[in-house]
Amino acid sequence: MCNQPTYPPTYHQEKDPKLIKEVAITYPFATLVSAKDTVPYCTHAPLILDQGNLIGHIDASNPQTAFLQDGYPVTAIFQGPQTYISPAVYSTKQLPTWNYVIAHARGTVRHITDTARIKKIMVDMTTILEAPEHRFRLDIDDPRMEKAIPYIHCFEIQVNEWEGKFKLSQDKNPTDIQRAKDALLKEHQEQTKDFINHLFLSSETIIK
Repeated sequence: MCNQPTYPPTYHQEKDPKLIKEVAITYPFATLVSAKDTVPYCTHAPLILDQGNLIGHIDASNPQTAFLQDGYPVTAIFQGPQTYISPAVYSTKQLPTWNYVIAHARGTVRHITDTARIKKIMVDMTTILEAPEHRFRLDIDDPRMEKAIPYIHCFEIQVNEWEGKFKLSQDKNPTDIQRAKDALLKEHQEQTKDFINHLFLSSETIIK
């Protein structure tokens, strides 16, 4: 009987919790995944780390709020840089592949309803996301927050497990690893720039 290969391969499994959490800190816009029977629910929202747990909020009318209640399981997925790697990049013969950095946080939800804490979370999140320039400061006494609270669902994820999937051509020789790194840096930046320009041009066309 053949043993099933480990997936992902061990060299693609990041074990350093600090480095995995760094993905969540650097790329805080997460995908929240919940499931009811065979139906998956996914929402995209920024999450911030607070003493090892994740905190965020989504629109109160979002149907996934039903599964972001006390004790419900949830997975948060943070996507770092990623790109297609052409065989032309390498110094040796290789097949096409895709490099990426992904962090998964699995845990249980605690619904936050205390108004004072929700306000503080909104202020803390704004402060973190405004770094390092801090061009805007959200005042905890801003009356707009009081009006917004009924329309948001605030929650904390008590993280039980962090998982890192870092596919960075680790199985190649040092020269090809460096070339893959250079390609990831270059392609990630160029693809993002081109796509954003395309989106804004499309939006302008729609408005006109």
